[in-house]
Amino acid sequence: MQTRSLLGAVAALGLGSAGMANADTVNVFNWSDYITDEVLERFTAETGISVNYDVYDSNDTLEARLLAGSSGFDVVVPTGTFLQRQIGAGVYQPLNRDLLPNLAGMDAELMAAAAAHDPDNEHAAIYMWGTTGIGYNIDKVAERLGEDFEVDTWSMIFDPEIAGQLADCGISWLDSPTDMFPAAFAYMGIDPQSTDAADFEAAAEMMAGVRDTVRYFHSSQYISDLANGETCVAVGWSGDVLQAAERADEAGNDVNVWYAIPREGAMQWFDMMGIPADAPNPEAAHAFINFILEPEITAMITNYVWFPNANAASWPLVDEEIFTDPAIFPTEEVSETLFTGVSYDSRTDRTVTRLWTRVRTGQ
Repeated sequence: MQTRSLLGAVAALGLGSAGMANADTVNVFNWSDYITDEVLERFTAETGISVNYDVYDSNDTLEARLLAGSSGFDVVVPTGTFLQRQIGAGVYQPLNRDLLPNLAGMDAELMAAAAAHDPDNEHAAIYMWGTTGIGYNIDKVAERLGEDFEVDTWSMIFDPEIAGQLADCGISWLDSPTDMFPAAFAYMGIDPQSTDAADFEAAAEMMAGVRDTVRYFHSSQYISDLANGETCVAVGWSGDVLQAAERADEAGNDVNVWYAIPREGAMQWFDMMGIPADAPNPEAAHAFINFILEPEITAMITNYVWFPNANAASWPLVDEEIFTDPAIFPTEEVSETLFTGVSYDSRTDRTVTRLWTRVRTGQ
C-alpha cells in the first residue's frame, strides 16, 4: 500500500531495472515507499549481493509484468488476493524453507490468515500487512461535521449527506476496485467477500450516487495531499495514511492527520514476498527474503513505513508508539471486524472492471 524516495539507495547501490542481473545481484520489485535505504545498504554490506530495486503503485502493474513472462525479477511483493490467482497461473516457485530459517519468528495466526491466499504458505512470506480504511484531517472534518462526530465509519465517504459536507475540502478514493467494492459491501451490510454480480451492481449504483463528492481516484497521491492539507478525507491503506500524518508533523504546517478503521468492517490485506518461477537468481532471492525476516530488519521497516508486520520476533523491537497504536496494530476487538479479500475469477473480474470504470468516469 506507499511515496518515500529511494534516490539515496539508487545512488549508493547503483539500483536500476531488472535485467542487470548476475550471480551477485538480486532484482526486487516492490511497492513504492515501502522500505528504508538503510535496509538495502545493510543487505549488500552483509551478503555482498547488490540490489536492483524497482517500484510500482498497483497490483495490476506487477501482474502485467509477471504474466508477460521473463520479468527478470527475483523477489516481488503482490497483495494476497493477486498472489492467489497468480499461483494458479504458475507464476511462482515454492519457497525453500531450508533457506529461510527466520520464518520461525512469524506469528502463527497471521500466517494462517495469509494461507487463505497461499495454502500452507508454500509460495510466499508476509512482508507487511495492514487495513484499508479512512485517512482524515482532524480539524477540517471537525469543522464540517462537529467535534463529536465519530469518524470510524464508511458513512464518511458513502453517505451522500455526510460526504456532501466534506466534498469542498477534498475526498479521494483508492483507484482499486478490489478495495473499494468490499468497503462498499461492508457499508451496505453485504458480505464483503461476495462475488455475486448483483451485489457488485448494487454497490456500483451506490458509489455512483456519491461520485460527485470524490475529487480524484489515486492509490498514492493522497499521501502528500493529506499531509499538505490539500484534501481532508481519503480512502487509503493504513501505513500510508500514518506516513502522511508523520510528514505533516515533520513539516510543522499545522495539518493534523489520522487514520480510522471503519466499525462496519475493513479489509485486512497481506503483501507477500514471492519468487517468480523464472527468477534469474532464486538463491539470492531467498537470501533477501530471509534478511527481511530478521527481527531487527523487519522492525526497522515497520518503524519507517508504519505498517504492521507479522514477524512476532520483531515486535519487541518495534517503536512502542507504533506497536501500541490500535490504528496500526488493531486491538483484538477491532481485529474481529476485519475481513480478507478474495481472488476473483475471470468472469467476476470482468464485471468488476466494467463497473469500476463506470463509477470512476461517472457515466
